[in-house]
Amino acid sequence: MRDFTGATPRNVLISSAANKIPLLRSVMQAARRIDTHIRVFAGDASDGVTSRYFADGFIQLPRTQTENADALVQICMANGIGTVIPTRDGELGFWSAHADAFASHGIEVVVSSPQAIQLSLDKLLFAKRGAAGSPLLVIPAWLAPEEGATLVVKERFGAGSRSIGINLDQTTARAHASTLNEPIFQPFVQGREVSVDAWLDQAHRVRGLVLRRRDQVLNGESVITTTFRDTSLEAACKAFLESHALRGPVVLQLIVDNRNVPHVIELNARFGGASTAAIAAGLDVWFWTLNERFGIGESDVSFQRIPGEVRQVRVPVDQHFYDPDL
Repeated sequence: MRDFTGATPRNVLISSAANKIPLLRSVMQAARRIDTHIRVFAGDASDGVTSRYFADGFIQLPRTQTENADALVQICMANGIGTVIPTRDGELGFWSAHADAFASHGIEVVVSSPQAIQLSLDKLLFAKRGAAGSPLLVIPAWLAPEEGATLVVKERFGAGSRSIGINLDQTTARAHASTLNEPIFQPFVQGREVSVDAWLDQAHRVRGLVLRRRDQVLNGESVITTTFRDTSLEAACKAFLESHALRGPVVLQLIVDNRNVPHVIELNARFGGASTAAIAAGLDVWFWTLNERFGIGESDVSFQRIPGEVRQVRVPVDQHFYDPDL
C-alpha cells in the first residue's frame, strides 16, 4: 500500500452509482490498497440512492448532457476527483465524447473510445460490424423479422434484456415489437448463457478475463453465476475484445449452443451487475485501473486467477445505521 499524503487529491467518482453497492464496495477496497487517503464518492442525479450510505461521500450530479460538461468538471475539481468511473449504458456516450476535455483538467474517465461505445450501444450496428476480423460469430439482427425463424425481439438501444421477448413465432414477435420503441429481431439460439468479464489497459490489450455461467437470471442480471475455464473460448474472446478500441472493465455476453459453438449476443463496455464474481476469481479490475491511473508500474497489473472456481449468489442484505440524530 502506498501513501500519497500531501499529493494532489486523487479521489474517485462513481457516476450513476444508484444502488450498485457491490460495485461501490469493490472500488473502495481497491482504492484502500493504493492509498488510504483516496475517497470514493457515489454520484447520481437522484439524492435518494442507497449508495450514498456506503460511499466515502455523496454528490448529487447534474444529468450527463453536453450543457452540463463544464459543471461536472468543476464538481470533480472541487472534490479532488481525478478518476471518474461511469457505470450506466445511457451515460457512456457522454463520458466518452468528453473524456479529452476532462483529461485536460487532470481528470481521467475510465471509458472506451466513442467508436467502441457506439458499437456496443447500438445492437443492430454491433450485429453487422462487431465480428469483423474475429473468430467469434455474432448473432445477426434485422429491423424486420426473417421468415421462418424463431425469434428474439428486443430494443435496439439500451438495456434490451428488460423488455426482451424470447423464442417467439412470427405473429407473437411482431406483436411484441409493437410495444417497443426501436425493436430489432434476432434468430433464437438455444444454449447456455455465458458472461465474459475482462479488463483492457489503455493500449486496448486484454490483461485478464474470466468466463462465468449465468445460472439464474432476474431482470437481465445474474442472481446466481459460476466461473469456469475453457482455454479455447478464452482465447477467442480475447481476440474479439482486442479488435475494438475498448478500455477498462467490459462484459461480453454469449450463448454457447448445443454443438458447443459460441455466439456473441452483445457487448457491455462497462462493469457488469454480477462482475464482482470475476473479481473474486482474481480479475482485479479496479486495482489495475487505479494502478494505471497513478502510473505505479506494469508489475502491479498481473492477472493471478484463483486455482478453483467461484459461485456468486446475490441476495438483499439489511444494513443498520445507528445515530441519535437520525
